[in-house]
Amino acid sequence: MVMGKGAGGPSALEVGKILVVFLCLFPSVSLQCKILKCNSEFWASTSSSGPEEEFCTALRAYNNCVRRTARTCRGDLAYHSAQHGIEDLMSQNNCSKEGPTTQPRARTPAPPPQLQPDSQERSDGPEQCHYERSLHRQSSPPNYTHCGFFGDPHLRTFSDDFQTCKVEGAWPLIHNKYLSVQVTNTPVVPGSSATATSKLTIIFKNFQECVDQKMYHAETDELPAAFADGSKNGGDRHGANTLRIVEKVPGQQVEIHARYIGTTIVVRQVGRYLTFAVRMPEEVVNSVEDRDNQDLYLCLHGCPANQRIDFRTFRARAVEGHGLSRTGSPPHGFTYKAAMAKCKEHLPVEDLYFQSCVFDLLSSGDVNFTMAAYYAFEDVKMLHSNKDKYHIYEKDAFGSNAAPRRSDVFSLVLLNFLAVLFIYSPLPTSSSLC
Repeated sequence: MVMGKGAGGPSALEVGKILVVFLCLFPSVSLQCKILKCNSEFWASTSSSGPEEEFCTALRAYNNCVRRTARTCRGDLAYHSAQHGIEDLMSQNNCSKEGPTTQPRARTPAPPPQLQPDSQERSDGPEQCHYERSLHRQSSPPNYTHCGFFGDPHLRTFSDDFQTCKVEGAWPLIHNKYLSVQVTNTPVVPGSSATATSKLTIIFKNFQECVDQKMYHAETDELPAAFADGSKNGGDRHGANTLRIVEKVPGQQVEIHARYIGTTIVVRQVGRYLTFAVRMPEEVVNSVEDRDNQDLYLCLHGCPANQRIDFRTFRARAVEGHGLSRTGSPPHGFTYKAAMAKCKEHLPVEDLYFQSCVFDLLSSGDVNFTMAAYYAFEDVKMLHSNKDKYHIYEKDAFGSNAAPRRSDVFSLVLLNFLAVLFIYSPLPTSSSLC
């Protein structure tokens, strides 16, 4: 659970990172469960280096606090993670379970993240810290794929499927051996199923001697140009060049370059919501740890069927003038014709990025979604490896490549059956007709 670097502060820092991750990934901890209070008290008492005995004392106090929450937190993931983390830390630091357990006391806080210096720039390091150089020279070039998530929201998967989804709450976009990406979506307007991304968490997992584990967290009006620990690169090993954050537009666009896995991520804030785009080698995309629990890897498998919105039905209703309003009037200030004209200003090609723009204007009335679709397409041009696939059209999403509906299959079988009967049945004679 916890990969410590020794006694005292470094191990506590690793625990802090794990706890911050749980705060972001499991915000629905019950009000009765006080595990997060135990976590924060322990983190406050070990936020800087100290004697080993003092660290063990704080760890025993932490253990007692966690044990007191057992009845109300028994089914909570953060509780079970804390249990295992405490056992690992006690073992790593040779802490006895018996001993003083003074109440944790807060230390002098660490310097603000923006004041913490980054690691010194180092050489590129070993080949395994640079994805393309680590490949055998005889092997073919890597096949790069793209996934994008934007708007109300719309998902373009690694296999170029395009879906419009509901997915309210926290959902995993990517989950493989090297990194995890999770988004939190909130309703755009009351009474509508449309949601948009208000929080984003990316975890780059510890990888050989290349990078330390790093977490990036962004939310509305907070798009930091640094990881959660204040650094802008992958750590004190070879991470300075193999993992780094670049701020392109302050508060609006951040790029994360993970050279050790050949991956580039673009995070933007457009209006009140976030967009996500990634370029990743196919080998990394498919490097899943547990194939039995990968159904919710949205960038790979798409949104669950019960979370998808029927694009065509929505558009048909809008064209007929019904929109989403019971009265038949435009619910959020845009008619279908007006939405089409607005989206044409930035998206002249009527592909699914254009259609998603129209959908978002009709469902929310927020003109910022026009730019969200525009920038999502700009990210495709920057990150997708095949320029012939920049545009996706409705026939690609719903046409011959789509799975046929059950009723369509039944109709086809019935027609084939009738055709066979017609061909092999004897024709009536003239006498039988009389």
